[in-house]
Amino acid sequence: MLLELLATLPLALVAPASLPPVPADTPAVYRGRAGELAVRIPRLEADVAIDGRLDEPVWGRAAVLADFSQYQPVDGLPAEDSAEVLVWYSPHAIYFGIRARERHGAVHATLADRDRIDGDDSVQLLLDTFHDGRRALVFGVNPLGVQADGTRSEAAGDGGDEDVDLSPDFVWQSRGRLTADGYEVELRIPFESIRYQATARQTWGINVVREVRHSGYQLTWTPARRASASFLAQSGTLEGLYDLRRGLVLDVNPVVTTRIDGAPSELPAPAGNVAPGPWHYHTSPEIGGNLRWGATANLALSATANPDFSQVEADEGQLVYDPRMALYFTEKRPFFLEGSEQFQTPDQLVYTRRIVDPRAAVKLTGKEAGNDVGLLTAVDELTGDDGVVHHPVFNLLRVRRDLGAQSTAGLVYTDRADGHAFNRVLGADTRIYFRRLYFLQLSVAGSLTRDSAGAPARAAPLWNAVVDRTGRSFGLHYAFSGSHRDFQAQSGFLRRTGVVDARAEHRFTAYGRPGARVESFSLRPTLQAQWEYEHFTAGHQPDDFALQLENELRLRGGWNVQASPYIQYLEYPEAVYRDYAIARPSGAGTDTVPFTGGERLVNVGAQLELETPHWKTLAAQASILAGRDDSFDEWAPAWIDVTDLTADWRPTDRLRVDPSFIHQAYWRVSDGSLVRVHRIPRLKLEYQLTRAIFFRFVGQYDSERRDALRDESRTGDPLLIRDAGGIYQPATVTASNGFRHDWLFSYQPTPGTVLFAGYGSSLDASAFTLHGLERTSDGFFFKLSYLLRM
Repeated sequence: MLLELLATLPLALVAPASLPPVPADTPAVYRGRAGELAVRIPRLEADVAIDGRLDEPVWGRAAVLADFSQYQPVDGLPAEDSAEVLVWYSPHAIYFGIRARERHGAVHATLADRDRIDGDDSVQLLLDTFHDGRRALVFGVNPLGVQADGTRSEAAGDGGDEDVDLSPDFVWQSRGRLTADGYEVELRIPFESIRYQATARQTWGINVVREVRHSGYQLTWTPARRASASFLAQSGTLEGLYDLRRGLVLDVNPVVTTRIDGAPSELPAPAGNVAPGPWHYHTSPEIGGNLRWGATANLALSATANPDFSQVEADEGQLVYDPRMALYFTEKRPFFLEGSEQFQTPDQLVYTRRIVDPRAAVKLTGKEAGNDVGLLTAVDELTGDDGVVHHPVFNLLRVRRDLGAQSTAGLVYTDRADGHAFNRVLGADTRIYFRRLYFLQLSVAGSLTRDSAGAPARAAPLWNAVVDRTGRSFGLHYAFSGSHRDFQAQSGFLRRTGVVDARAEHRFTAYGRPGARVESFSLRPTLQAQWEYEHFTAGHQPDDFALQLENELRLRGGWNVQASPYIQYLEYPEAVYRDYAIARPSGAGTDTVPFTGGERLVNVGAQLELETPHWKTLAAQASILAGRDDSFDEWAPAWIDVTDLTADWRPTDRLRVDPSFIHQAYWRVSDGSLVRVHRIPRLKLEYQLTRAIFFRFVGQYDSERRDALRDESRTGDPLLIRDAGGIYQPATVTASNGFRHDWLFSYQPTPGTVLFAGYGSSLDASAFTLHGLERTSDGFFFKLSYLLRM
């Protein structure tokens, strides 16, 4: 008898008596609108072929999630298009089956690349595997089973709908097919591919989001309300999970790359290079690799050596509206994307693109005892202006602690060291939810910086406070932030330092009757004031002030129209024009007179935006900004036109054409002459031969012309700009015209296993033409990597 009791003891520990087994032969239906949100799913010793057909007997024993609600644009209504999600799990994986019915017409489905299903009908499964209501894994599929995965984090939002970060890629299986009344999709998510609680008994948060493209509606399984500061807190639960077996989680990912970079040269080619005519080519084969070890169910250790990111698509061109603001480019490199949600901070004090050319890096991410942990160490390789190679070392630490049901408190520390120079930042933040509709976010940080010249280290503060109310018909967002001019975050990203910013925004929304042409109308008045940091501490009035009135109209069928008039007052920014002067005629010559700008500028204009529905083969967006605005080139008023047009055309279910066009122009108010014009047409073509194989072409033409500058607001005399040598040069006409095209063949059956082959070239031409194209650089690359999962 004693031996029998001992033999049953381990089973009793993993399957406690308080959780009786779910009857395997009685499928339970959980209706979201009825509040049946605590789901007990069966544990079955079974497996199925992932083929998109839910015809195996095991699916008849799965729990069923049904009775969806509408969430956008109007919440609380029954879903017009029904769906069912079947779920069960085995010792090694969790399985989902989706039956989505579409009674209004053809399903929107294309054979797209991973994470490129935004124009299709789709279903997202949100799994909060730590059941903390703060972060969820996202597994999205379109009707053909094409995947889009990532994370959804409450900390990433500011009171509205939190964005889904599709950067991380997980290894899982999915297949789908169209049916007579909609589509079916089958999914298998292995436990070794995800992180979850290190406990014998598991309870996970769950919600299901369905995107219906013919109407533009978003549906949810739980009856989620827009009048809530947290979307994830409105999830249901998967209960009764036990004995989840991950096995050894060890991913080895060797990588071999070869680059052949070419450039014109009048000099003989270096030894060992092939030089056809005036060009020389340099070949750089490299071997590297990545390693990922799932140390526990909730902690992962990753390392990379000599990483190569040749598969990353070139950044899109951006316009400069204000020279005081830095341009932001998203991180696209795979090693830094995995676990990136662990490094989120309110002030973006961690920005891994500061690590330009890493030679090696190691990273620990996960959750332990209610603490989110992210630790990253990397060694970079940079060549300075003096031609000397530097190896800056980055150490980034982020810890965030759960407080109560939804709130958090966190610490962040970053350290960038390069010889005797360093930049260190220490910060603390908290996000507190209360009364369901509100959250309060506070953060403070300090930086300590020493440059290579050996000057004493400089310390400076940063702070930020946000209060938000996310209501259905009324909301508000108040923000107050500031940073000293000496504050630096060399491991993070700040658009501008040395300013104090105060912002007050209110949101009023009215909803139409069900079936009405107008589904919702929103009015969003926003007041913003900004000071130079020293002016704020001295008690001065704001340097800049703006009032914007955003109107948004949502029409049935997926049309969205916005009109946002604004008025803005800008004080002369002396620091921007420190190197400017005026060439004032004096007798037979000219005098160099300091440029002191003029009085405050008053800008008045409006921005119009139009978003079309996602039709079967086409979706488009258009934005036009026009009015009387500032010309920073001359610090004078100007008539402006900023137009941004994008489209997503899918002529077949395999071909995707994404054209875009950005146009920016400034005309002088005095005589209508053109000060500056900047145009960026871009075309991306993708052909998906199979789910694993696609071809891509990206062509971008960047053309800019600036007129000779003058003291437009006062004397009309020519302007001078001091060069790097301290000599004033006339600000004459400048023009640039560049064309870049990139070609890529990609074979990627799973994340980590890839074959890339590509070619890219940059060309110059005469301004605003494609005549006389002259190649300035080109390059070939080849990459082969294989994910070996132990």
